[in-house]
Amino acid sequence: MYYVYLIKNRHDGETYIGYTNNLKRRLKEHIDKKPELIYYESYKSERDARAREMKLKQRGQTVRRLKERIKHSLE
Repeated sequence: MYYVYLIKNRHDGETYIGYTNNLKRRLKEHIDKKPELIYYESYKSERDARAREMKLKQRGQTVRRLKERIKHSLE
């Protein structure tokens, strides 16, 4: 499985979007940012996960809509 994820930095509230095939390991790699996993999507195909990550990173409107859907989780 491949995952597209959104984490929140507990220090400054900044969010980060990425993709990985090992979500647990990836969160450990972000440990210096004190990450809080806010949201993730899982995909069977790496290409699908990568394409979704690119859409989220390149299109501000797509990220804005996602953040609107999960606004209470970001608080």
